Amino acid sequence: MKTFKLENEPKIETGFKTPDHYFENFSIKMMEQLPKNEPKVISIFQKRKTLIMMAAAILVLALMIPILIPSSTNTKELDAAALENYITYQSNVNQYDLISVLETEDINNIKTGIVLGDDAIEDHLSTNSNLENLILE
Repeated sequence: MKTFKLENEPKIETGFKTPDHYFENFSIKMMEQLPKNEPKVISIFQKRKTLIMMAAAILVLALMIPILIPSSTNTKELDAAALENYITYQSNVNQYDLISVLETEDINNIKTGIVLGDDAIEDHLSTNSNLENLILE
């Protein structure tokens, strides 16, 4: 095999050559052509404003929910007369059941708390048509 003598052989010129000082100014020219990226500035007040708006929106929603969603529990307060009428006429509770639930101290308080005159007792007995039932009980 024959040895290669590439360095001794004449070379063919390409016809292209780089301009003088091309690579010295290349990086500067390239940086000038690139768009300048300015950093996005986020204001501290902008974050604070957003937080205040979110808090206000949550507060408005919290206050509007009870108004927009009607409550299904419509309770009426019982007065003493309605409760007494129910116990007297509608329930199956008699005086013995009530006495068994009350303590002796409560019974003594009831006795001392009710002061009726003889006239009031006579009027009640004369107007009450169930006098015989009261005597039998």
